[in-house]
Amino acid sequence: MVTLDTTAFEEWINSLPKDPNLEKIKRLNEVLFTAPEPQVGQTPKEVIWTKNKAKLYRYQPNKKKTNKVPILIIYALINKPYILDLYPGNSLIEYLTDRGHDVYLLDWGEAGYEDRHMKLEDYIVDYIPRAAKKVLKHSGAKEITMFGYCMGGTMTAIFTALYQDKLPIRNLILLTSPIDFSDAGLYTNWLDKDYFQLDNIVDTFGNVPYQFIDFGNKLLSPLSNTVGVYVNIASNIDNENKILNWKLMQKWFNDGVDFPGESYRQWIRDFYQENKLINDKLEIRGEKVLLSNIKANLLNIVATRDNIVLPHQIEPLNDKVSSKNKTLHVVNAGHVSVITGRRAVAERYPYIENWLNENSK
Repeated sequence: MVTLDTTAFEEWINSLPKDPNLEKIKRLNEVLFTAPEPQVGQTPKEVIWTKNKAKLYRYQPNKKKTNKVPILIIYALINKPYILDLYPGNSLIEYLTDRGHDVYLLDWGEAGYEDRHMKLEDYIVDYIPRAAKKVLKHSGAKEITMFGYCMGGTMTAIFTALYQDKLPIRNLILLTSPIDFSDAGLYTNWLDKDYFQLDNIVDTFGNVPYQFIDFGNKLLSPLSNTVGVYVNIASNIDNENKILNWKLMQKWFNDGVDFPGESYRQWIRDFYQENKLINDKLEIRGEKVLLSNIKANLLNIVATRDNIVLPHQIEPLNDKVSSKNKTLHVVNAGHVSVITGRRAVAERYPYIENWLNENSK
């Protein structure tokens, strides 16, 4: 992030006569340039296992856990997972742990150049199963709940399909996780294999910079994701709660991590360009991934205003799995607001927690 010297501007603002509008300008200047960043990821946690850059966290280890089925959260390989533990009072992880759930999270860390050859199958086969076994051993539980968000949910669905009969996976919760890539909106056009130079990009970068991916996401709604961001905070400069939420989200949006090169190549080619998963053509280390192998209780959450993962990319999973207990839960939210903000805390958190209670007895 570029740091600007705003001393001269501040001195000029302070020299002007008192005026409500000028006070708003001064406050906006503070918010944009001088106010400290908010602290994120504040729910207490401990590291119980590591592998390469990845860390397996257990949250609030000193609090009594009353729910017998632990939850293992799998996040995407891009951005950082503290979006699930954004701030006290605005944290799904805090909400669940405060209600007696034993919550674990696999944080992939930040890939270095030496990780550029890591494939999706490496994470799915070498990391997630070992993390799940560690959770079961550490918690003393007989079953586990797998929880995946966005791309992490796609990886979790693949893992569950491969390991349903090898590990005691009782529940599967997926949050805005793409499964069918036949129509991914603008991404389908942008990533067309006849035009998108996938191999050149990976071979040039090694790991694909998060700014490259973030720029593409912003292009889905360019005005609201650029100018609109600052119009929004300027319009709410008198509301300290909205300022805090704005700063939290800007911190997270600008705190991305690079995408391991071979994982990116596999993600774009096998999913966006060839749509192998929903069509039973995806193979992981020589084993075919059949979503019909999934028998766990399924909660599949769709956000209707999500322009990154469209609802029709998510819904087909419920027809593919063999789960007897499966729920497609549709909410009026976006890709990020589905899990953060006032309505998420008031509506989505209780729904998820109640579903867990009903399916973990």
